[in-house]
Amino acid sequence: MEKQKKRFEVSGKVIWGSSISLAILASIPKLFDSFSTPGDIVINSSITLLFSIFIWYYNIYSLPKFSSQRTPKTLFNGKLLLSVLLGILMMVILVIAHQELFEVSKMDAPIMFELRGVLINLIVYMFLHLLFQNYQTQQLGVELERTKSVNLGAQYELLKQQVNPHFLFNSLNTLKSMVDINDPMSSDFILKLSDFYRFTLESRKMDLIPLREELQILDSYVYLLKARFEDGFVLVNEVDPKQYDSAVPPFTLQLLIENCIKHNIVSLDKPLVIKLYSEGDFLVVENQIQLKRGALSTGVGLDNINQRFQHLIHKEIEIDKNETIFKVKIPMIYDYHNN
Repeated sequence: MEKQKKRFEVSGKVIWGSSISLAILASIPKLFDSFSTPGDIVINSSITLLFSIFIWYYNIYSLPKFSSQRTPKTLFNGKLLLSVLLGILMMVILVIAHQELFEVSKMDAPIMFELRGVLINLIVYMFLHLLFQNYQTQQLGVELERTKSVNLGAQYELLKQQVNPHFLFNSLNTLKSMVDINDPMSSDFILKLSDFYRFTLESRKMDLIPLREELQILDSYVYLLKARFEDGFVLVNEVDPKQYDSAVPPFTLQLLIENCIKHNIVSLDKPLVIKLYSEGDFLVVENQIQLKRGALSTGVGLDNINQRFQHLIHKEIEIDKNETIFKVKIPMIYDYHNN
């Protein structure tokens, strides 16, 4: 269920506290007027108090609803004019009501109350709309982050499922060749291929899996590669067993090895040797560079892996290469859980 947006609210303490403060300020001049009575002070203060509270709640009620499609608006517009006119009318009503209720014959000139009302109205209106504009800005920021999160999540779901279909086609071609020559290893090949795609189905919905499980998936994958390339492909696993409880996104190692095979020569005359080992808080996949003729790297495979790490732990993979060696370092993840 989508989380509801937080409504714009002004604390009752702010409304009543500011109204009482304005009422007290309005009564101060009366304290220094020798002709003023306590009743005059109370009437003066109560008119200001009631007017301030009315202005607060009217302006809050008249605020527009939040919209993510909001277009910039000026602070001063028709709503301000309406608020001022309504405030003048309300001040007249309050003054007349107090005259009738308290049977007061002498009060400040109505124009003084009206000027005070207009001033209070402007102060409340501007303060409230500045608060509301700040609220709008915050809500737009929340909407933007939520949209980014949804988009990243959708992209990540696609990234998790990008297991190269060419590998399946190549494996089936290898299997056909083995069957054609009655290779006794055909049955084992079928079992390993089945295991690999079973792992694929079980892990594709997970964000992270233990490195131990990733290496098990890799074992099945390497067996299939060895059936295809024989001794032209060599994987040397030197990962410290202490790191097996760390985690990686599923099929990270498979994608890295597939990337190596895609760009480098793999043959009995020139075997491709890939080393897998730990280096500090990184897992390193290293291979000697023996590029295929005309091979062009688009960087899609490595970018795929990098985006997955950025999405999950806000870290990036590191690439280190020279004329003979190509290394990809992926961060170890120790504190993890699956969504």
